[in-house]
Amino acid sequence: MNSTQQLLRSQRDLLLNWTHDHPAPLLRWLRDAEVLTSSHYLSLLERSPSNALAQALETVCSSAESSQQFLQVLKEVQDYYCSDLQVWVEKHCANDTAHKSALTPVKVEEKKSKGSIAKLFKMKSKGFTLPAEVKDKEERKPSSVKLASLRVPISAHKTTLLKRTEQLRSYSEGEGVTSNLASHIEIRYTDLFVTEDYDAIDSSQHEYFDLANRRARIYVHQACQRIRPCHLLSPQGATRRPPKRVKVKGIAGIGKSVAVQRLVYEWAIGKSMREFICVFDLRFRELNLIEAPLSLSELLGERFRYLKATLPDLFSSPSSLLFILDGLDEFKFPLDWNGPDKHIDVGSKVPVSELIVALIKGSLLPEASVILTTRPSTEAPKRFFQRCCVVLGFEEKQVKEYTTKFYKDREVAEKVYDYILNNDNIFVLSFIPLYCYIICTAMAEFFSSEHQHVGDSESLELNPPRTVSEVYFCYLFTAVKHHALRGSTERSTPRAEVLSLAKQQLTILGKLAYESILKKKIIFTKADLEEYDVTPADLQSTFLCHVLSPFKEGTVVMFSFFHLTVQEHLAALYCTINLFSQGDIIQALDYWCFGQSPPSSTSKLLRNKHLNNNNLESLQMFTRFFMGTLRTRLRGQLDGLVLSPLDQEDAIPTRLGLWFQEQFKGRKLENQTALNLLHCLMEFHMMETTSMAAPEIKTLNLFKMKLTVVDCAALHYVLQFSPHKLQELNLGYSNIGNRGLHKLAPILHRCESLYLRYNCLDKKAAVLESAVLKSNDCQVKKLFMCGNNLGPEGVLELWNALEHNTTVEELYLDITGITERGTENIVNCLSKNTTLKTLTIVGNDIGEVGKRRLKELQKSRQGLRIIANFVDDLGLLQAYLDWVEEIQVDKDQMDSVKNVDALQSVLKGLEVAGDQAETGENAEKAKELHAKIVKLLRSTTDPTGRR
Repeated sequence: MNSTQQLLRSQRDLLLNWTHDHPAPLLRWLRDAEVLTSSHYLSLLERSPSNALAQALETVCSSAESSQQFLQVLKEVQDYYCSDLQVWVEKHCANDTAHKSALTPVKVEEKKSKGSIAKLFKMKSKGFTLPAEVKDKEERKPSSVKLASLRVPISAHKTTLLKRTEQLRSYSEGEGVTSNLASHIEIRYTDLFVTEDYDAIDSSQHEYFDLANRRARIYVHQACQRIRPCHLLSPQGATRRPPKRVKVKGIAGIGKSVAVQRLVYEWAIGKSMREFICVFDLRFRELNLIEAPLSLSELLGERFRYLKATLPDLFSSPSSLLFILDGLDEFKFPLDWNGPDKHIDVGSKVPVSELIVALIKGSLLPEASVILTTRPSTEAPKRFFQRCCVVLGFEEKQVKEYTTKFYKDREVAEKVYDYILNNDNIFVLSFIPLYCYIICTAMAEFFSSEHQHVGDSESLELNPPRTVSEVYFCYLFTAVKHHALRGSTERSTPRAEVLSLAKQQLTILGKLAYESILKKKIIFTKADLEEYDVTPADLQSTFLCHVLSPFKEGTVVMFSFFHLTVQEHLAALYCTINLFSQGDIIQALDYWCFGQSPPSSTSKLLRNKHLNNNNLESLQMFTRFFMGTLRTRLRGQLDGLVLSPLDQEDAIPTRLGLWFQEQFKGRKLENQTALNLLHCLMEFHMMETTSMAAPEIKTLNLFKMKLTVVDCAALHYVLQFSPHKLQELNLGYSNIGNRGLHKLAPILHRCESLYLRYNCLDKKAAVLESAVLKSNDCQVKKLFMCGNNLGPEGVLELWNALEHNTTVEELYLDITGITERGTENIVNCLSKNTTLKTLTIVGNDIGEVGKRRLKELQKSRQGLRIIANFVDDLGLLQAYLDWVEEIQVDKDQMDSVKNVDALQSVLKGLEVAGDQAETGENAEKAKELHAKIVKLLRSTTDPTGRR
């Protein structure tokens, strides 16, 4: 045993006494120094602080090398602990290298500017202009004297932030109940998928649908770069300059606030963003309480009182400051983004809304860095940010990681994960962290290892959930059974009895939820709750704490539902148990889906006049939940909540079938509305109803709808009940991918005109479509596969399928990656085909051999019109001109990488064909198209080279 080991063993009790109040920094740095293994480190975090440190010291003292490393680590983290420990460190580490304060900023490596012009633009960004008079300040860093004065307050700040962020509220299943507890953030946190956000505008549709669309676009089209939260401010673009203003958006429940919590934790523990001396995290919920004008100095001095005296020193080096502004969507004050910049400084007293705008726009502390989080529905113009990111939730491996962490039993976790993976409805939901929690809670009842001997009929009297509505009902039932009624029910208690015991609370809460969603209200005061006879005491003593959550805005307690979808499900449940006749149900659907107020109704639910027709889209998830809970009621699974059956209950599926018939037959439905009706039918999941509605769907246009696998499942579920052909199925620009197409495979042969343009399809999709064309039941006449990367192998499959196909008359394969090899069997196969009349194959590099083969095919098939060059067809040129103009208007299309690639392919095709038509109308149209594409591509490239 060397001297260092002897020292540590002799001083063990002193060291434990000095560090046991806050072991996290020491343990984390020991792990990063590889003194502790990752598994050992995580196990220590689950122990009591004193026990964890005692175990760590035992490991440290086991070798001379680890003992020496311990002293090095102790020097690094001494500022987190008392002055006695700091004196001890100075005494016993005197011979080591001088202590490097954790306060010293770590500069991001970058090339040095050589001239005054370069210096001027060093911190210049797209969103705002850096005034010339502050260019010198960027290079100013605190002097060593100032660093010394900042050391104590910044250490206090880091310690405060660590204690506030190291615990993550989590929910885990074990010992027969689902428990709500706090775990260390390093144990429970599951990383998120964050990537660049290239959408020029934000959607106003329901957040869940918007996220699904965004995932469909980004996952398949972009070779997207995953951005870890700690790298949000990393250098980017050709300039390699770190962005100063970063916007991070994501829907409710996607994990933005938890990611911010982890970000703050990592800085406070000294492991991330060390270029910043100080991080100020501000929540908009708290800023809502500030009514009077105030200065930034006053705001920060009140929020971080222990930093008040040091703020002037901190402001003297603004480039070393980071502001994290969390939850702009919760800010109650209006923000004027278009007003002129006001000349304010850190001492100027202005309304808090003006402070926020000035900080984000850069008119206040332009050299400081800002990270803003918000939901997509909140306006925060992109022009003020140098990086815009979107949180997409989990990837598949994170879903598995989360599931493993949720359950204590690894075998149960694997079973639940497999079930999620094999159920498309649930699988798509699981990418949202909060939904993943709801799913895991709902599944616990069915897969818990200690209850494997108990059949479903003895537990929930249900099979594992398959639809979204069933998942939410199981979640709610689990919360009711295990939390509200622990003292009055056993596991074998019948479901109806459990629900009857919670009937009063569910009814009250459902009424609050329903009346609030009609007003688009999601945050409530204590007075709001009292109007519905709900008190804060109720939230603590019943299952309501898992449904309605309190949060503080400073000293004021506010309330919100656990998630918007929980509110929507409870509202749907309330409506389901309070509608008593067929007429009420039909009037309700007319009201919620189309805004038709009933002239008279026996139901109080339909007398509410708060519904605005402009908000109908926001009710789409609610209507799906309603159809799902209505099915639950008709199956007798809400007994205990309802006292009597519905009037003519057995006839309701038929009456609903007639209602859906009328909608598909008599209305010109918007894309999103039509899709929502399909989902409603799938949630209702009754063959009698769907069999009546499906035959009325003659055409279905979901162009640009960005469909998910669940959307494709809804399409398949409904259309499988239609006995006749579908005149047109337009899924152009829907991004369904191979998986979505596979889901639709059983119905594709019945589509007379099938539009699959720009759908991220590849060779596998071509193989699948070839099987459709070979089917004896194939009724496809027009097939549009443009803009999919089918490649030569995929197209060879299509030629083979067409050899004996007798239905296809038009085939469009523009820009599908066909090469010379892809034409090898085209003559042999298509010369035998007798029905194909039009083949478009422009935008493909088939080479000279390919062109000769097309000429040979043309000779053998005189009736086949082959369009191989853009200049060959005036109508085609006009169609592409229309498409370019459409992209110019719709920035969402232009931001898609696939369209950029497609435009470049068109350009190449035009250049290749240019010599063949130098004069005439076709040539003029070709030149016009070429010029517009070049202009469009140039307009979408920013100075960093990013599109």
